[in-house]
Amino acid sequence: MFRRFLCSSLSCTHLQPPFFPPKPLISKIPNQTHIKSNIIRPFPTTPRLFSQMGDARRPSSIPIPTLEKADRSELLRALEASLGSAFSSDPLWPEPNPLIIVISGPSGVGKDAVIKKLRETRESLHFVVTATSRARRPNEVHGKDYFFVSKEEFLGMVERDELLEYALVYGDYKGIPKQQIREYMAKGYDIVLRVDIQGAETLRRILGNSAVFIFLMAESEAKLVERLIDRKTETKEALLVRIATAREEVKHVRNFDYVVVNAEGKLENAARLVESIIDAEKAKVRQRSAVI
Repeated sequence: MFRRFLCSSLSCTHLQPPFFPPKPLISKIPNQTHIKSNIIRPFPTTPRLFSQMGDARRPSSIPIPTLEKADRSELLRALEASLGSAFSSDPLWPEPNPLIIVISGPSGVGKDAVIKKLRETRESLHFVVTATSRARRPNEVHGKDYFFVSKEEFLGMVERDELLEYALVYGDYKGIPKQQIREYMAKGYDIVLRVDIQGAETLRRILGNSAVFIFLMAESEAKLVERLIDRKTETKEALLVRIATAREEVKHVRNFDYVVVNAEGKLENAARLVESIIDAEKAKVRQRSAVI
């Protein structure tokens, strides 16, 4: 009964709950001065750095004459002024590196004939004269076809490290003098090395992929044997050795970069193909770079 009376009295008098003002929020951060350094400030609409860069890159407002009224030099000057820089006359792409081209193949495929044709058509090539200890043939010229030296002289060149590569072939020494290569590469010439298969394998180990290796071959084995017979430079025993050697040497073609078939009566086609290979190598983005 008392409870009912109390509730009735409260409802009649419309009493409101007491009002207590909210207490100020006390920060629990121990060091109050640290708050100021971490205040997040609004980011400016246009950053000062970006604005300065934009002003520097923005070309000045210079009128460009119409193509119909202005000559080329006037238009070029106006374009340079508008862009804020002069047009460079330097080459957009550097000159290609001098190449070392290794031409090889079995005996009788016409290596000398192809090289002779290249001499007639391409002045930028230097054909390295090989040193050899073999006897000179009647139609050969010392210093042009080969440097003919004695075996003792040749072995002296080996001892002095004057040869890039050398080998004993059919009982005679053959080697490539280094100095020729260095001198002509410094002048911008492309170097052509005519070597046998054994020499090409040695050069591949020395030069790796920095040189271009071209394998010359005849159109068939029968045609190759006919050429060896027509040369009339070997005895029948030597001829049998060369034929057997040629059969083995053809198996090495996959160690070369290119193969060129020197078919009978089509010497010019073979020479042009070699020239095309050189041109293609010169146009490569990733140039070969040989150091001797």
